[in-house]
Amino acid sequence: MLHIETNETRCTVWFRDRLILHHTADSPALHVGHGTAVFPERHGIFRIRETHRDMHGLRSVQDVSPTAQQDGGTDAAEIRFGDALTLTLHVRDGRLHIGTHDFDGTLNRFRLRLCTDAQEHIYGCGEQFSRLDLKGRLVPLFVQEQGVGRGKDLITLLANLSHGAGGNEWTTYFVQPTFVTSGHTYFHTDASAYAIFDFRKAAVMELEFWEVPNEMVIGVEATTIDAIGSLTALLGRQQALPEWTYDGVWLGVQGGTDVVQTKIERAQEAGVQVGAVWAQDWEGRRVTSFGKQLMWNWRYDADRYPELPAYIETLRKQGIRFLGYINPFLAIGTTNEEDAPVPEDFFYNEAREKGYCVKHPDGSDYYTYITTFPAATVDLTNPEAFEWIKDIIKREMIGIGLSGWMADFGEYFPIDSRVHSGEPPELVHNRYPALWARANYEALAETGTLGDTVFFMRAGFTGSSRWSTANWAGDQLVNWSMSDGLASVIPASISLGFCGVANVHSDIGGYTTVAYIKRGKELFMRWVEASVFTPTMRSHEGNRPDAGWQFDSDRETLSHFARMSRVFTALKPYHLHCAAEYQERGIPMIRHPFIHYENDKTCHRLKYQYLYGRDLMVAPVVRRGRRQVRCYLPDDEWIHFWTGKRFDGGQFHKVPAPIGEPAVLYRATSEHVRLFEAIRAEHS
Repeated sequence: MLHIETNETRCTVWFRDRLILHHTADSPALHVGHGTAVFPERHGIFRIRETHRDMHGLRSVQDVSPTAQQDGGTDAAEIRFGDALTLTLHVRDGRLHIGTHDFDGTLNRFRLRLCTDAQEHIYGCGEQFSRLDLKGRLVPLFVQEQGVGRGKDLITLLANLSHGAGGNEWTTYFVQPTFVTSGHTYFHTDASAYAIFDFRKAAVMELEFWEVPNEMVIGVEATTIDAIGSLTALLGRQQALPEWTYDGVWLGVQGGTDVVQTKIERAQEAGVQVGAVWAQDWEGRRVTSFGKQLMWNWRYDADRYPELPAYIETLRKQGIRFLGYINPFLAIGTTNEEDAPVPEDFFYNEAREKGYCVKHPDGSDYYTYITTFPAATVDLTNPEAFEWIKDIIKREMIGIGLSGWMADFGEYFPIDSRVHSGEPPELVHNRYPALWARANYEALAETGTLGDTVFFMRAGFTGSSRWSTANWAGDQLVNWSMSDGLASVIPASISLGFCGVANVHSDIGGYTTVAYIKRGKELFMRWVEASVFTPTMRSHEGNRPDAGWQFDSDRETLSHFARMSRVFTALKPYHLHCAAEYQERGIPMIRHPFIHYENDKTCHRLKYQYLYGRDLMVAPVVRRGRRQVRCYLPDDEWIHFWTGKRFDGGQFHKVPAPIGEPAVLYRATSEHVRLFEAIRAEHS
C-alpha cells in the first residue's frame, strides 16, 4: 500500500499506486521556518498581514526507516529530513497518516508540497461562496465574516469605506483544511492555524500552515463517492435531522407572542405547512442603526413572550415546534462599554465574577463590537465556562421546551486576546466555532434530546460535522449578487458537502439589507423555490424586516409560499432517503453532479446547479427576470418535475422555469418516480 524510494537527495512516496510526494534537493517537498503576523479586525473581517517571514527548504533526506514491511512495500516508515524534522508515515484503516516529530518547537511555518496533475479538480476547503473548483486558485483558510458584497462591486466598496465590512471571494464563516479531488483522493489535517492552500500549479499543490501540524491524513479510493465516504467516517457525520424538520416550513417570525401567533394563523389560513416557528427575539430585542437586533441575554423575555413555556407547549400540541436563538457572546446591557452598570439579571455579571470570558492580555474582559454595541465572549477553552454555558442552554432553552435554535456566530474570536488554556489565540481562532458546536451538542446529548432537538450554525471548522446538527449559509445580501446573494449559497452548500457537512440550508430571501439593497418580491419567491430542494426550508425576516419583502407581503407571495411548502413536505420520503444515505455512506444531500458522473468532464464546469440526492437535478433561477435556465443534464434520461416532459442527457438544455416551477428534473430510473409523479399531479 505504501511504497518509498529514496537516496540522500531524493525521496518519492506512493500510496495505493498514487504518487503522493516527490522530493529532491532542488525542489524540496518540505519548507519550515518562522514568521510573525498581525490580524487587524473590523466587524469580523480580518486583514491578515505577515510582518516577518523566514522559511527554508529541507533539502537533504538523512534517513528512511521502514518499520513494517509487506510484499511490494511497507505499512509504516520514518523519513528524516536533514536535522530539522521527521515525518512518520503509517497506514491505518486504509488511510495514510503522516505525523511530524523531532523538530524545533519554535517553528511556526510549515509548507508541504504534494503531487497532483493538470487534469485534477479540487473541491472543499470548507464553505466556498465564490469558487467551487479550486484548481488554479490560492485559497486562504481563516474563519471570519463572509463580508458584505464579497467582490469589487459598489456595495463592497461602500461597506469597506464605512465599516471595513466588505469581504472578498475567499472570506467565509466556515473553513476546513480538507479537500477532495476528482482523482479519488482526499486530504485533511488537525492543524488549526491560518493556512494557505496553493492549487495554482499543474503538477503540485503547496499547503502552508502557520504552525507545524501534528498529523495529516491522505486517502486514496476507487471512486469519489468512496473517498467522500472514507473522509466523512474520519471526520464524523452530522446527527440526522429530526423527522419533524420535513413536516413544514420553519417560519421565521418575531415581535412577541401576539405578533407570532397572528403570523402563524395568517400562514396556516393560506395553506402554508408550518412545522416550526423560529422566533429569534425570544430573549429580547434592541434596535440599533444596523436594524432590529437581539438582547443576547440567554433567558426568555417575559415582556415580549409572557408565559413562553406554556405557549411552546400549546404550539407543540398543534404540531408546531418553537425555535430560538443563542450565540457565544454575553450582552453587557449597554450601547457602549462606558455606560451604566450591567443589569443585575444579565448572565454577564456571573461570567465576569467567575472569570469565564475571553480577556485582553492585561486581564480585563475583552469586548467585541459586532455592529454598534459591545459584548463579552465566553472562553470555551475554560472547562468551567464550557460547562456553565451548557447549563444555561439546558436550563433556559431546553428546559422551557425549545425544539431548536440558531447557534449563531463563532467567527469573531479575537487574536489579540488571552484565554484560559494558555494557547496562542491564533491557534484557537479557527477551532472556536467547533468548540461552540460541541457545547450545544453536549447540552442535547446530556438532556436526552439529541435527535429530537436541532441547532444550526454558520461558523465552522474541523469538528463541526461531528458536533453541529445543522448549518446554514449565513448572512447573504437580499439581492441577485452572484458573489453574495441567492446564487452564492449553491457553491457554498456543495463545498460543505465535500467537507462532511450535509444538513445545509440558507435564509429564505437572504438577510442583509444595507444602503440601497432591499429584498424584492421576485427574489423572495425564487429563494423559496430553491429552499424546497434542501434539507430545511426556513424563512428569515432579515435585519430590517420593515424594509424587505416578507412571506405575507401580498396575496400572490403568500399563495406561492404555501404551495412550495406543500411540495417540500410532500418530498419528506425523499428527504429521509437522502438523509439516510448520508448517515450510511457519507454522501452529502446537496452534491456535485460529477460524483455520480465521473467520466463527464462537463460536470466540472457546473457551479449553480446540483443534485439533491441521487435523483433530483436542481438548477435554481439565480438571475432577475429569467423564466428559463440553461441546465446541463449528464448521461441519463431525465424527466421534468412539473410537466413530465423527457430530456436527453449528455447536453445542455434550456429548461422552462416560470415562477412556481423552478428547473428541477428527476432520473427516469429513480426508485422514487411514483413519489415525484404524485407530487406533479397534485401541485402542478
